[in-house]
Amino acid sequence: MRVISSVLTVSLIVMVLVGGTAFAIFNQFESPGPLGAPRTVVIPKGEGRIAIAERLEKEGVITNRWTFVGGYLLQGFLGSRKTTELRAGEYEIKEHASMREVIDTLAEGKSILYKTTLPEGLTSEQIVERLKAEPNLSGEITSIPAEGTLLPDTYYFSKGASRHEILDRMRDGMEKTLAELWEQRDPDLPVRSPEELVTFASIVEKETGRQDERDRVAAVFYNRLRKGMRLQSDPTIIYGIVGGQGVLGRSITRTDIDTKSPYNTYQINGLPPGPICNPGKSTIEAALHPAKTSDLYFVADGTGGHTFSETLKDHNSAVQKWRQVEKQAKAKQGAADAADPDTGTVPIPQGPDSAPKSPVVTKGQKAAKTQTPATSANGADDGSAAPVSSANSTDVPLPVRKPKKQ
Repeated sequence: MRVISSVLTVSLIVMVLVGGTAFAIFNQFESPGPLGAPRTVVIPKGEGRIAIAERLEKEGVITNRWTFVGGYLLQGFLGSRKTTELRAGEYEIKEHASMREVIDTLAEGKSILYKTTLPEGLTSEQIVERLKAEPNLSGEITSIPAEGTLLPDTYYFSKGASRHEILDRMRDGMEKTLAELWEQRDPDLPVRSPEELVTFASIVEKETGRQDERDRVAAVFYNRLRKGMRLQSDPTIIYGIVGGQGVLGRSITRTDIDTKSPYNTYQINGLPPGPICNPGKSTIEAALHPAKTSDLYFVADGTGGHTFSETLKDHNSAVQKWRQVEKQAKAKQGAADAADPDTGTVPIPQGPDSAPKSPVVTKGQKAAKTQTPATSANGADDGSAAPVSSANSTDVPLPVRKPKKQ
């Protein structure tokens, strides 16, 4: 009996001590913390709970590291919620946050989120360069993803997230988008696979920055494919010259137009061998559901949009109207230059081997494309001009003859 009594007494004392300790820990655990103002705390990857507690104590977020660790463990044993691992990230700890609130913030991963916007129309190489320049991301990118495999969008991440993680999310986004949208495509489209669809959509993406025109631009190119006409898209020429760099940095010349390359749709039949950029979801949708038109041509209308035409006669009429817009713009620019010579523009070289400047797409902002896909005669040897027009050009497109079929 004495032994039993002693054991019970010792057990009772231990229980009281444990209970008292637990009560003291939880009391301090739930009490307001020492922070007099909100503070941002960065928890590096790989730190364990003791190292995290030491960091928080040094930065004045908590009063005692061991109370923090003890409370964390006791919360797992006695609390109503299952305790998860403390996560790395950048966190904003509110004023006088208790240890429990700090743990909840770190365990639930409520870190400060940063964002990077990767617009439609960038090449994979341009996207990689943007991610490399993002200071809140970490890790090296050793290879460029295949063109057209990344979904442009705004992506949120915690400080220190991997650049590869963003690329993986972009790849997953494109795969899911294609899987979802491909099955909903209009019947009888002249593209045979999701891969061809992305190539087609990438050309549409580069041709216009206006969402309300994408389905109509897609219709023009589909109509030309069905009739065996070449696409004659300026952006494909640029991609054939500079590839993933995306920017030509000069005017497209007659030599560029006449030079054969796998991507030059003035010289090849059908689609190029692959995408020329990463198209956005809305452009892919436009490519899957083109406008119901018989248009074969389009040219700038002077308002940032385009005039679409079914016949070459109507198209040449629209070209003449665009010529007048260009003349008026040049006259205004000339008057401005005369008033202030220091702000004058550098003239674009003119001559038999020169063509007006093609719009260059930078930072995801696509200039409204003014080039009709049929402003040349497909390299015909009849001496017809093959101008390349742009809203930013100092020249104007000329009337054209009917394009040859493939």
